Amino acid sequence: MFELTSLKIPLVGVTESAARACAPFIGSGKKDEGDGIAVDAMRVALNRIDMDGTIVIGEGAKDEAPMLYDGESVGTGQGPKIDIAVDPIEGTNLFATDNPGSICTLAAAPAGTMYRPGECFYMDKQVYPRAATGKIDPEAPVAGRLNALADAVNKDIGDIKVFVLKKPRHEYLVQEIYQAGAKVKLLTDGDVNGAVMAILNQGVDALLGIGGTPEGIVSACAARAMGAEMFGRMAPQKTEEIEACERAGVDTANWLRRDDLITFDDILFVATGLTQGDYVNGVTMARDSSAHFITTDTIVIAGANGNVRRISTTVHQ
Repeated sequence: MFELTSLKIPLVGVTESAARACAPFIGSGKKDEGDGIAVDAMRVALNRIDMDGTIVIGEGAKDEAPMLYDGESVGTGQGPKIDIAVDPIEGTNLFATDNPGSICTLAAAPAGTMYRPGECFYMDKQVYPRAATGKIDPEAPVAGRLNALADAVNKDIGDIKVFVLKKPRHEYLVQEIYQAGAKVKLLTDGDVNGAVMAILNQGVDALLGIGGTPEGIVSACAARAMGAEMFGRMAPQKTEEIEACERAGVDTANWLRRDDLITFDDILFVATGLTQGDYVNGVTMARDSSAHFITTDTIVIAGANGNVRRISTTVHQ
């Protein structure tokens, strides 16, 4: 039987290619230019792989992107049928300002196993580490959830830290976290980064709040691969998105569980660092008299066995 781990190295090459291509734009303030270059590089690399892949969720209509859109076929067409979720630059503002936490990332799973959100571009998310699996009621008030988390990870509530995107929509959520006695890590974007930090117990204990749906599907793959806990609920933000979700009959009231978002264990989560992060290093570039060297650092989480691997690659151009 085919195992997705056989595609690990080719898929690592995809995020590495994207990171190398857009690295010169780190700190340039040109997030759109960098993102476009990352998309191009990722698509070229995906199309070299012997697989029959489908972009389940990617740049798509939310970013008005002509490539890596939802439903696009990628790969040579020869080989296993694969669902793919991509975020060529996760944390574009962090990338553009050379702040920590920007990554190139994707997740892959057998065809038909990833949740398809259609035109619902935003998702309300809860992500917790493995120790909390089965111990959190997603409908409970924030204080109740964080106290249950503290009990699960054997910490005082004052030692619990929650990753939240710094957005006006989260002002009340942040106050609820403070009132519960916990701490907050606020960043302008990059919630796959925050989710993986929580999953790997790297700097935060949970992620809460509304972010992109592509990031939610990618995060769910990482959570299932590590046996961590996640809940997601569609949370349309704009009038046209709300209307599209209503027409499609999308449930925006109830929480989907991790295993609703990704229904199979044989999955891969891959992330290559762009800027320095808590669990993956940023791209570094160096020159000597004859060559230009680029070093990337990548984390791979394989759901088939729960292994976490780091891969460092140096190429010269």
